[in-house]
Amino acid sequence: MGKRVLDVGAGPGYATVDLAEIVGLSGEVVALERSRNFAHAVEAACRVRSLTNVKVHEIDLMTDDLPTADYDFVWCRWVVSFVSDPGLLIRKLAFFPRLPMHERFREHVIATWRESGGEPDGAARLPELLADNGFVIRSARPHVFCLRPTDYMWQWPATFIETYLPRLIEMGRINQKFADDVRADLVKAEASSNTLMITPLVMEIIAEKL
Repeated sequence: MGKRVLDVGAGPGYATVDLAEIVGLSGEVVALERSRNFAHAVEAACRVRSLTNVKVHEIDLMTDDLPTADYDFVWCRWVVSFVSDPGLLIRKLAFFPRLPMHERFREHVIATWRESGGEPDGAARLPELLADNGFVIRSARPHVFCLRPTDYMWQWPATFIETYLPRLIEMGRINQKFADDVRADLVKAEASSNTLMITPLVMEIIAEKL
């Protein structure tokens, strides 16, 4: 209750009206929609439900400036499938600030795994390998987690980063300044309550040997 929510790509307003009822009259939903027909549909849906806490903006997410305000939450669904530059959208919304040093760190990690014969995307071959060896897959479930610094699972990637940096130094792939910059970015990210970390995808497969 009482929160301000930005609804990005509101479409016909199905989520918009739900969000408006969730935040209540003391809150506000700012709905962004490119299609004039959909924008009118959102306004009509609000009138039907007598919702007065919704503001609709007919804008193009790629070319127009977004309404500036302090938002408690941002709601976004399917939108990246319909825009020409998802990276630009993310930068505008500032959902997940990019950490260039961490992206370079990740590239080094992946390279070392492949150089030693490993494959970070090995899950893609598992169904075929299991079938070839007489297994039947009973279930397959992907897991991707969105973590805040206060979440217990944050320690999974954070600990890996701290552990692997010295190894990359030993291998001659990075220097001490590179490692220090990666650590500094992580410390800065952990200090912000708005930081979100998207973990690598993990595939959970349960297979039975026939």
